[in-house]
Amino acid sequence: MNSVLPVGRFYSKPSAEPVRRSFPGSAGTATHCVCVCVCVCVSVSRPAHLSDVTPTASCGRVSPARRVEPVQRGGGEASSAAPADGRDMGNAQKKPHGRGDGGPHSDANNSHHGPWKSRGAGCDKYKVPQESREKNEGNLLFRTGQFADALEKYSLAVRGCADSGIDSPEDLCILYSNRAACYLKDGNSHDCIQDCTRALELQPFSLKPLLRRAMAYESLERYRKAYVDYKTVLQIDSGVQAAHDSVNRITRVLIEQDGPEWRGKLPEIPLVPLSAQQHRREEPPSAEVLQARAEKAEEKTRAEVRFASLKQEGNDFVKRGQFQDALGKYTECLTLRPEECAIYTNRALCYLKLDRFTEAKQDCDAALRLEPANKKAFYRRALANKGLKDYLACSSDLQEVLQQDPNVQEAERELEEVTALLRQSLANASAQGRRQNKTSSPHTGSEHPTASRRLEFSCLCRTPPL
Repeated sequence: MNSVLPVGRFYSKPSAEPVRRSFPGSAGTATHCVCVCVCVCVSVSRPAHLSDVTPTASCGRVSPARRVEPVQRGGGEASSAAPADGRDMGNAQKKPHGRGDGGPHSDANNSHHGPWKSRGAGCDKYKVPQESREKNEGNLLFRTGQFADALEKYSLAVRGCADSGIDSPEDLCILYSNRAACYLKDGNSHDCIQDCTRALELQPFSLKPLLRRAMAYESLERYRKAYVDYKTVLQIDSGVQAAHDSVNRITRVLIEQDGPEWRGKLPEIPLVPLSAQQHRREEPPSAEVLQARAEKAEEKTRAEVRFASLKQEGNDFVKRGQFQDALGKYTECLTLRPEECAIYTNRALCYLKLDRFTEAKQDCDAALRLEPANKKAFYRRALANKGLKDYLACSSDLQEVLQQDPNVQEAERELEEVTALLRQSLANASAQGRRQNKTSSPHTGSEHPTASRRLEFSCLCRTPPL
C-alpha cells in the first residue's frame, strides 16, 4: 500500500506541507489512502465538465475542489499555471491548437481528439499546389524583368506537373506559353518556337503562343511562317495592332524577296473555327465608336470613288490629246493617293508630251522608288533624258527595259536612235577639241582625239549589239 500513498497526498494550500487526513468512519490511514486513490482515478476518467467538484464516494461527503499536484505523463513537464478549478484535474494545461505544437495536425493527440483529427485532415484540400506556387513566383519575376529566374520557375512547374501526374492541357499550355515569353525576351527564338508549338498542341489556336511564335519566326527572318502565324492571330482577334503592323511590314519584305508571286510561296493559312473566335469581341463597341467607324468607312468609300473618277477623266483627256487637262486630273489623284505608282507614270507621259522633261524625269524617279522594276517608268525616264540630251542615261534606261522584256520594239528603235546621237555628240566633241588644240597649242593637239576615241569606245561598249 505504501506505493499508492504519494498519489493520494493532498495540500491544504499551495505553500503548505503535505498532511494526512482521516475521515469519519475510516479504518485507518491505509484505508484513507485507498479511498483517495479511487477518487483521483475517477476524477481523471470523468469528463472535464463533470469535474467541478471532487466527490469522495467511499466517504459519503462532497469536498470542495482542491489543488492537486499534476501527474506527469510520458516524462513531459507539467504546467505550473494550472487553473484553480477542478475541471482539469489530473491533466496538464491545454495548449491552443496549431501545427507542430500538439494541435489537431499532431500524431500525439490523435487518440484524444477524434473530431479534430478529421477536421485537420480535411484542411489539406486548401493547400496551394507546388506547381501553382512556382507559376505565381515566375509571374512575379517576369513582371520585374528577371526573365532567367522566371524561366527556371516555369520549368520547375512543368516538371512538377509531369512528376505529380497532372494532365491539364489548359494549365500546361499556359506554362509553356509563359516560358516561351522568357525565351523570347532572352533572344532564344528556337526554344521559344518549340514551347509555343507544344502549347498549341495542347490548346490549338491559343492567341499568345501564336503571337509569340510569330515574333520568334520574324526574328529568325523566317518571314513566310511568321506571316502565317500573324494572319492566324488576326483571325482570332482582329484588334491586335501588333499583328497588323507586322503583317504590313512582312508583306513589303516578301514582295522584295519573292516578287509579285510572293503569295503563292506562302504555307497554307489555317482557317480558325468560330469557337476560337468567340472572345474576339468581349465587349461590344460603344455607339460613338460605331459612328466613328461608319464615318471613316464612308469617307474612305467617297475617296475611292473620287479617285477612280479622276483617273478615268485623266485617261480620257490623254486619249483626246488634251494633256494639260489630264495633267490636272492626275495631280488631284495624287492628293488622294500619294503612293499610287501608276499615276506618276501617267503624269510623266503628260509632261513628256508638253516637253517638260525635268518634271517627267522627277515623276519617273518617284514611280521607281515605289516600284523599282517598273518598266514604264524606265522607258519614260529614258525619253525624258533624251529630251534633256543626256544620251548616256537614256541609253542605260533603255537597256534596262530591254533586259526586262526584249520584245519592246519601241525601246529598240529608241536605243538605235540614241546610240547614233551619242556617237554624233562624241564626234562633235572630238572635232571641237581638235580645233581648240590647233589654235591654242598645236604641239599637243594629238592627245585629245585619242582620249575622245577612248571615251566613245567605253560608252558604246555599254550598248548591246542591235
